[in-house]
Amino acid sequence: MELLTQSFHMNKAVDETSYAKNSSIQSKIISVTKSVTEEAILEVLCKNFPESMGIADLGCSSGPNVLSVISNITNIIYAKCCRSGLPKPPELRIFLNDLYNNDFNDIFASLPDFYDEMKEVNGNSFGPCLIFGVPGSFYGRLFPSNSLHFVHSSSSLHWLSQVPPELDGTAINKGHIYICESSPQSVLDSYYRQFQKDFSLFLKSRSEEIVPGGRMVLTFMGRRFMDPTIEEGCYNHLDLLAQALMSIAAEGLIPEEKVDIFNTQYYAPCPEEIKLEIKKEGSFVLNRLEVFEIDWDGGAVEAPNTVSIGRRVAKLVRAVIESTLESQFGSDIMDYLFHRYEKILDNHLSKTRSKYINLVVSVTKKSQGLGN
Repeated sequence: MELLTQSFHMNKAVDETSYAKNSSIQSKIISVTKSVTEEAILEVLCKNFPESMGIADLGCSSGPNVLSVISNITNIIYAKCCRSGLPKPPELRIFLNDLYNNDFNDIFASLPDFYDEMKEVNGNSFGPCLIFGVPGSFYGRLFPSNSLHFVHSSSSLHWLSQVPPELDGTAINKGHIYICESSPQSVLDSYYRQFQKDFSLFLKSRSEEIVPGGRMVLTFMGRRFMDPTIEEGCYNHLDLLAQALMSIAAEGLIPEEKVDIFNTQYYAPCPEEIKLEIKKEGSFVLNRLEVFEIDWDGGAVEAPNTVSIGRRVAKLVRAVIESTLESQFGSDIMDYLFHRYEKILDNHLSKTRSKYINLVVSVTKKSQGLGN
């Protein structure tokens, strides 16, 4: 069984299929949830101004979104310090986490420009701001006990640590790569159990690393309803990708059996499922849980007769999921697969304007002795 840590990563470098060039959806989500992030950070600072403040961005990936998140967070902190009349802002320890295959070199190469921009915005009050790369899975411990005051994770926690074991290497979900209307109940149950296990472990791990009163803001691809087969949009892009895979299998370019046993390490939870796991794990108080929508192409505005919406969506999906597909089907068919996927998307999106459902969650680490 292949774990997420072994092969999964966003497409590296800065070419046309890279995540750096195709992450407008993730950027839009960060923008939409910026007010929730600001509220959470200000709540932490309302309690006290720590001399040294630990901040982590989990599932940071690479490209412009990484330092955009950190820039937003540092600007919020420095602005609050100025309004409060503090002569010296806290020392910031910022930890950027993603899986081992993430392009950390690209992030580190961007840091000189980031520091220059921060000094320009915040003047002589800027620093020290110490940035670290922390490779590893957030489904487990990453940081020392009681070392973090604020944790941010955007567009990452819908990726599971592994394909549900009951589905790995089996054709139970034949012809599909995720939950769909025709999926047997056992497929739904397997995905949900894996989500419960992973999210509970995530919460437990962070509960040991975050100081009492510390905050987390998390965003997921999700769904509105308990029944995952009735929600249009949150997973339909994966069903369309399965159609593209089956179409090239029908041409004999890949074995159909390989498609039948392939399932994504992905789960789009609903609000009730998230609330239940937070309550069961017991270390955090839920402050906010909101649902919002994002267009499949991130709401991009293109000049007429340039790039079709299907192509934009195909490139966005490819930047995220190509490494997983390559491990199953090889790299040789990727260009053809995503060309076919683009055509299927164009046909689908000519009839409907599909949207991703997203969830944003804000929680506070309980103080000792604080009950449910």
